[in-house]
Amino acid sequence: MSKTVLSDYLSEGVQKISLNRPHRLNAIVPELLDDLIAALDAANKDERVGAILLTGEGRAFCAGDDLKEFSSQASDETGTTAYIERIQDVTRAMVLGKRPVVGAIHGWAVGGGLEWVINCDFALAAQGTRFFFPEIALGVFVTGGVTELLPRLVGLQRAREMILLGEKFDADQAKSWGLLRDVVADAALMPEATGLAKRLAALPRDRVSDLRRILARHDGAGLAAAMRAETAATVKGFLDPETTKRVAQFR
Repeated sequence: MSKTVLSDYLSEGVQKISLNRPHRLNAIVPELLDDLIAALDAANKDERVGAILLTGEGRAFCAGDDLKEFSSQASDETGTTAYIERIQDVTRAMVLGKRPVVGAIHGWAVGGGLEWVINCDFALAAQGTRFFFPEIALGVFVTGGVTELLPRLVGLQRAREMILLGEKFDADQAKSWGLLRDVVADAALMPEATGLAKRLAALPRDRVSDLRRILARHDGAGLAAAMRAETAATVKGFLDPETTKRVAQFR
């Protein structure tokens, strides 16, 4: 993998994949998307791997889209659509791939980073982790199948509040709402997440794959429909001149 994503086989069937743009809090750019998709696809095909451990290097898991790159991401409809579809490819690799994904989340999980938390089979967070969705306030839209997956986790009313109001919330709140499996001390995050990934990797892989497929509603049709609608709404938001003004003010 290139420098934006690190991928290492640990032991006992666990592949660790780390977002690696710590100087930008692992904010999302096209290169990171390409590298992350390649790492996930490789792990899903590797017969040694029974589970994926996803985390971020440095002070944060992922700060969402890199707003310094917004002008290039919102260049035209064709380019913007391609960019959003690459984001959706991450979700496909995580939710519809063969291997379960354990998230080890710390620092900030914002926007697209929070979407990837939701895409995990299980997510554990360090005590000081903070989360929020800035998309609607910026004039864009959530992606990553969030409109399908988040209400299943936290309920429809809570999902509305999280997406529309975009308020920051902490790890304890996230756990109480059903977004996280557990909240642990910083020093315990990687050992706990790695241990859980090893437990999953030791299970019969076909049965794990079957359960994930069934929970994704068999062929992922509901997820696919949600992501198509999200892509259309996000592209519309990216290309709205008012969004450019809001992004500039947010930075």
